[in-house]
Amino acid sequence: MEIGQKVRLRRLRDRSPQNLVQRLGQVGEIQGFKLVDGKGIGVIVQFEDKYSTWFFEDELQVMA
Repeated sequence: MEIGQKVRLRRLRDRSPQNLVQRLGQVGEIQGFKLVDGKGIGVIVQFEDKYSTWFFEDELQVMA
């Protein structure tokens, strides 16, 4: 995964607020990365409405 790539939110690992659940299937753009859990890497994704948050890589699907 690289900054600027388009990704689709394909699943959520944990229980999430309704506003995030509603984004399942939506496409966003990778804006950056962050260290999470002291060992994993999160992917910061911004959606078309300018909302951004981070996800684990296995929650995302890179768009061809």
